[in-house]
Amino acid sequence: MLKSVNMQILAFVISIISIVFLPSNSYAVGKYGLGRVALDEEISAWDTDVRPDGQGLPEGEGTVIQGEGLFADKCASCHGDFGEGTDRWPVLAGGRGTLKSEDPVKTVGSYWPYLSTVFDYVHRAMPYGNARSLSNDELYSITAYILYLNDLVDDEMVLNKDNFTSIRLPNEDNFIPDDRPDTLIKSASVCMNNCKDSVEIIGHARVIDVTPDDGRNKKPIMPALSVAHGTNDTADTVVVADATGGEAVSNAASADMGGDVDNGKKIFKKCAACHATVAGKKKIGPTMFDIYGKKAASMEGYKYSKAMKNADLTWDKETLDAFLEKPRKYLKGTRMSFAGLKKQKDRDDVIAYIMSLKP
Repeated sequence: MLKSVNMQILAFVISIISIVFLPSNSYAVGKYGLGRVALDEEISAWDTDVRPDGQGLPEGEGTVIQGEGLFADKCASCHGDFGEGTDRWPVLAGGRGTLKSEDPVKTVGSYWPYLSTVFDYVHRAMPYGNARSLSNDELYSITAYILYLNDLVDDEMVLNKDNFTSIRLPNEDNFIPDDRPDTLIKSASVCMNNCKDSVEIIGHARVIDVTPDDGRNKKPIMPALSVAHGTNDTADTVVVADATGGEAVSNAASADMGGDVDNGKKIFKKCAACHATVAGKKKIGPTMFDIYGKKAASMEGYKYSKAMKNADLTWDKETLDAFLEKPRKYLKGTRMSFAGLKKQKDRDDVIAYIMSLKP
């Protein structure tokens, strides 16, 4: 009985194989009667990969300025106005020199090996939720702007198929072929020799807090911004300081600055992703520490736009107010793509806070 059942099952399987895989009378030998040959147009629609040597690049071109507007409209909601990332979305700019640190920042400028990867990925997957919606010119423009955010091109850059391969990303040489010998296990009798009797924790992944706690004190990753609140008869005192010390600014003094320092500090959170408030701390944009009364574009170590360098501005109440209201309208060509602060009180309070950031 069992043998009979097995034979029936085998016959059924053979019949299915014959239907699916063996050619019928209406098809030539070697064809399975499934689907059809893909059209050339269908193949080319998917054959869009771009390689490091430029193979696969489409015709078109785009500028940094065009890319800035496109990035603000299509990318900034996730990646921030300056590629700094919002919430848990990826950071695209900055991070140079951090790969060997305890908190490496992997961006296009610090980690990625090839510009072709940027172009190809944006083409295939971006904008999020509306992939493949960008034209070739828009792809070149956004790629050019990402390069600009990473200080790899100037604001007059026009990116196209002809000059694409001339741009090399800083970390390219650190990507090397894996020349290790084959590590495939070829025998079941693998033995490890000279193993340790015990395992001890010798390092902590404290940035993401996943290493088991062995009782050792964890040092902070970097000196934190020191903010202390003390109460007197007039108002709270806010102390903003770094390792070099700072100056206490009371709300009583806010009136002399024309705004509320405490409220300005809260509003400044919109700017904190790109601008630090302590001396010597670098972010995508220059620190706001001790800039009041100083010439614009005068801080060393930053690649300012030509518009900013040629503007001959001094940061006082008047210029800060006009700039913060609508940066790109006040100074055409600025890298500052922040929309601005519409309310006069908000601008007054932020300016008062900036005025308080001094040695």
